[in-house]
This record gives sequence, structure tokens and C-alpha cells, in this order.
Amino acid sequence: MDPRVTKLADLLVNYSCEVKKGQKLLFEMVGFDPFDLGHEVTRIATRKGAHVFVNIRHDRLQRRFLLDATEEQIKAQAKYDLHRMRDMDCYIGVRGSANTMELGDVPSAKQKLWMKHYVTPVHFKTRVAKTRWVVLRYPNDAMAQNAHKSLHAFEDFYFDVCTLDYRKMSKAMDPLKKRMDSTDQVEIKAPGTDLSFSIKGLPAVKCDGKLNIPDGECYSAPVKKSINGTIRFNAAALYEGTVFDEINLRFKNGKVVDADAGAQTKKLEEVLDHDTGSRYVGEFALGFNPHVTEPMLDALFDEKIAGSLHMALGNAYDDCDNGNRSSIHWDIVHIQRPERGGGEIYFDGELIRKDGLFVPKELQGLNPDRLV
Repeated sequence: MDPRVTKLADLLVNYSCEVKKGQKLLFEMVGFDPFDLGHEVTRIATRKGAHVFVNIRHDRLQRRFLLDATEEQIKAQAKYDLHRMRDMDCYIGVRGSANTMELGDVPSAKQKLWMKHYVTPVHFKTRVAKTRWVVLRYPNDAMAQNAHKSLHAFEDFYFDVCTLDYRKMSKAMDPLKKRMDSTDQVEIKAPGTDLSFSIKGLPAVKCDGKLNIPDGECYSAPVKKSINGTIRFNAAALYEGTVFDEINLRFKNGKVVDADAGAQTKKLEEVLDHDTGSRYVGEFALGFNPHVTEPMLDALFDEKIAGSLHMALGNAYDDCDNGNRSSIHWDIVHIQRPERGGGEIYFDGELIRKDGLFVPKELQGLNPDRLV
């Protein structure tokens, strides 16, 4: 067994989920590549006296199911899995899909039914709200290809990113959380971007390896109807099997009123029309993981890019709830490092970050040279 896998499993069980004796842990993996990680999570948690349950899913089976499934059949799956999720104390979800585009030809109408009747009750309302959970990806050929790396090089990158010192990062986040907690107006300026909104009264949440691996972001949420202006998301994004190379949005009173994604504009409009909450934003966050520098079509990595920010179209989290409800939560990334055009972020008129680097002295501990 690769000792890096064992180290990651220990981090997930003992730090991220803090699994205790007698507690119930669901380990869910998509694809077969995460098998070794599941092996080590099961071994470590079982020896602690926890009750480990394992569920294996596969995107090829998911595609086959959704192409033919009725609304009733989707609800039946959700009913069974919801009962199990309600019985869990902890959840570790690992995606190791062999083909990230596997669901690309599933009609949007079926995707919407799955999000509404399965993902929302099982994950948004139960797993996120009622368990100690962490989700991550597992290194395989598909991920390496999206990152433009060999598998060997990608594995080295992956384990460096996923097993960094999150306790150190957590401490460095404290001043940023304090700043965000007290901030009213946020302004974002960059090429193609001039956006303003309020985060007043909405708490900042540190993401320090407890919910996502890799981690390295601090999020809040905009006051739902406060966003005005334009933003150009300059990192390629993958959603429902479709790659969006660049997304341009214009907001008026919190709502997306114009959207452009080049050849994928029609598909973008379909996502925005999932439900009434899909055109509003449920999350705003700053990313600062020093090891993640380029997008790789995986939101769990891309939203942590050093010098980035992201916004999530759709559902707000319970621990920073701006009232927006949706069956989607789609993180889209805007990078402000100089090679991406640079940019500035202001809190209540004060320059907080310029060209991807934090400016105030108390926030500089989150700059890449201090976190590595």
C-alpha cells in the first residue's frame, strides 16, 4: 500500500471527520480507482471502533439509469439512500470517474429531476446539514489528462495538495474570517469584470480540510439581491458533462440577466433555468491553496486556486444562508493572478487583494510563499 494513501486516509478519518468509536461512517466511492483509499479508511476507522458502511457507484451505470429512469424511479432511489444517510454520523465521498464526460449526453430534464429528487434531499438537506462530511477526488488517468500531466506527476501533485498542513492554514485564515465577518460591501475589478455586492450579516466560513480535500478557501454569501455588474469567469469549468471555456455573466439586483459562454451559451442557459434559484448566487469565496495554480476541470481543486475567487450559482449553505434555494450549487472560478489579467478585491473600499496576493499585513499569511 502506498504510504501516501494511508496518510490521506488517516487525515480523512481522524482530522476531517473526527470519527469516534461507535459512530457510523459511510464511505462512498464513484468508480473503482479509489479502492485502496477505501481499504485504508475502512481499516483505520474499524480499528477505532467505528461502524463502516461502503457504497460503490459508477458514472456509466448512473448514465444508463438516468437515460431511462422515470421521476418515480429516481424518487425510489432517493428514499432508500435518504434513510441510510439519516442514520450516519460521518460521510466520506470519493470520486474516481474514469471519464469526466460520461454524463454529457444525459438530457438536462433528467439531470434536473436527479438534482431535485435525489441530490437535494440526500446530500444538500441531510448529508451536508446533519453529518460530519468530507468529499474529494482520487488521482487517475482522467484527472491527470484534464490537468495536462502524466499520471505519475499528477499523483505527486495530488498528494502534496491533499495532505498539506491544514492546521497551519486554518490558523492563517482567522484574520480573513474576521475581516469578512465585519464587511458590508465587496467590489471586484478585473478585465471584463466590475461587480459589487454586500455580504453584511452573513458569516464567513473557514474551509480548512474539514469538508473538502484539497481545501483552502474562505466563503460567505452575497445578500441575495445585492449583486450588480459584470464578471468574467476565466477558468474553464465542467458541469453536467459540458466544458465551458469562459463564462460571462451580468447581474441586476442579484439575478443573472445576461449570460454568454460562446458556443456553450445555450447549455449555460439550460443550467440557469434549472429553477428560480439558479440565476442567483449562493456562495462567494476566496481561494488560496498554494499548490493549486491552474484549472483542471474539477471544482474541488479549481475553487482552491491560489489568487482566485469563485461564486456558486444556486443553493446557499446552511451555515451561511442568504435564503437562496436551488437544486444546483455550481462553483465557477475567476483567477486574478497577473498572467490571467490581474485584478483587485475591495472590502468596504479597502484594497484586500491585488493580482492574487493579499495586501493587508494580517492577511499576508495566506499568500503562497507563507503557506508552502
